[in-house]
Amino acid sequence: MSTKTTAKRILGELPFTAETYWYLRQAGKPIRTGYSLKKLQEGLPDWTAQATRVARKAPRGKKILIFGTLHYWISHAALVGITLGGLGHRVTLAFLPYNQWQSPINRFDLRRQNLYTLNVLKKATPLIKPISFLDSGRSILEFPRSLHQAVEELSVRDTQYTLQVEEIAQDSDLYRMRYERNIATAQVALVWMKTNRPEVVVVPNGSIQEFGSVYLVARYLDIPVVTYEFGEQRQRMWLAQNAEVMHQHTDDLWAARGGQALSVAELEQVQSLFITRRKASLWENFDRRWQGIASVGGDAVREALGLDKRPVVLLATNVIGDSLTLGRQVFSESMTEWLSRTVEFFASHSEAQLVVRIHPGELITKGPSVAEVVRNTLPGGIPEHIYLVPADAEINTYDLIEIADLGLVYTTTVGLEMAMSGIPVIAIGQTHYRSKGFTLDPDSWEVYFHLLSKAIQPKSEFKLNELQVNKAWEYAYRFFFEYPLAFPWHLLHLWDDIKEWPVERVLNQEGQEQFGATFLYLSGEPRSWAK
Repeated sequence: MSTKTTAKRILGELPFTAETYWYLRQAGKPIRTGYSLKKLQEGLPDWTAQATRVARKAPRGKKILIFGTLHYWISHAALVGITLGGLGHRVTLAFLPYNQWQSPINRFDLRRQNLYTLNVLKKATPLIKPISFLDSGRSILEFPRSLHQAVEELSVRDTQYTLQVEEIAQDSDLYRMRYERNIATAQVALVWMKTNRPEVVVVPNGSIQEFGSVYLVARYLDIPVVTYEFGEQRQRMWLAQNAEVMHQHTDDLWAARGGQALSVAELEQVQSLFITRRKASLWENFDRRWQGIASVGGDAVREALGLDKRPVVLLATNVIGDSLTLGRQVFSESMTEWLSRTVEFFASHSEAQLVVRIHPGELITKGPSVAEVVRNTLPGGIPEHIYLVPADAEINTYDLIEIADLGLVYTTTVGLEMAMSGIPVIAIGQTHYRSKGFTLDPDSWEVYFHLLSKAIQPKSEFKLNELQVNKAWEYAYRFFFEYPLAFPWHLLHLWDDIKEWPVERVLNQEGQEQFGATFLYLSGEPRSWAK
């Protein structure tokens, strides 16, 4: 350990040392840790002035706590909080001044970042009241056992997410750091919420890191909580009330809107999206290409892989440890266990060909590959009827869908698209489209292998009928175009979006016609699924 690091560790535990240093040497400036709120500091005076003009005429709203940590989420939360304040709500912005969730930080730097954050956020008063959960006291009472257990589970998920693995050691440095930060956050949040009792808690994500701790405390205290996140669509957000948004609960949407035939325009819209995904192109407000290479047709891919006339089973994987897979098990212990047992099954069932399409996302992650899972499961070698399609393979997944007779998925959206193509799909994980009427949904290993044995037969009874295919297309429309809500500022494009949609424009009649309902739901008003 360097002399400088040792000094910071010692000084960080002494009262007022970090604060005095910051005031004398760095007042108003970020420290050199990558934690910068420069753009937020520049924008706050104008945003606050714009919202204040509207707030003078706004009716008295709710008492709202919004939470943020990591500099980019704090910036976003401040903007959301100011806008809610402009709508008349009484907003408290609680924050933790961390720059990284996966690495420790010494107390000396952390306290300086804390003071810097408070100094920036005070420019938004009185529309929002900033408070630091780093400064607030922890509970001196016994911490509830059920909440403690939930925080432990959260810390396991954080460690899995960070390392992108499903098996983790709870005696590791990373787990201990995540647990200590999560439990400290939960203790502070518990004291603050008991003392101040907000009417609504608003928290990004809600499933991981300190965001998850605040979410768990709100649920424990039975305080309404709203979670939100962003996908690949510009000017859209995902939002959930009293639930983790990343679980993408669509049951209420489907109950209210499912079974209503799509109009010609709606069908054309979702068909256009599907065609664009297949062509590896961008579409309208979507920022992401789903394929790296354009379609060449199923016959060409069949020949390239050397597939014969036996039934083809397409297993489309997720990235191991991805946030959309963790905690989504129905009957398996993990996605890895499902992969292993499925490969073992096919190793002894050569009457069908298994094509394992490894998710292209593995190219930008550092966790273990699905290929490793397959090879470790079959140490004697991979049989000739099991094919691995690597993450970097120049093969379009939609060409594989074209030749598939059966689909196997954990939570990937490819399962929905296979059903849209008329292919029977067995959904193993708790994905949002499971149990919507067009997938096979086992709830035990016995049922799963029974379904699998029957589905790989040449004359399978599980082929989708026209009603099921139409239902899959309808669900896809509802999920892509009705589940997301209109919202002006995407996290990844915040500084460009705020130029197009300044606070005053969002708060005027034009902005409220587009985004007003979303801000109502953010403030805790029950979401309506009416069209």
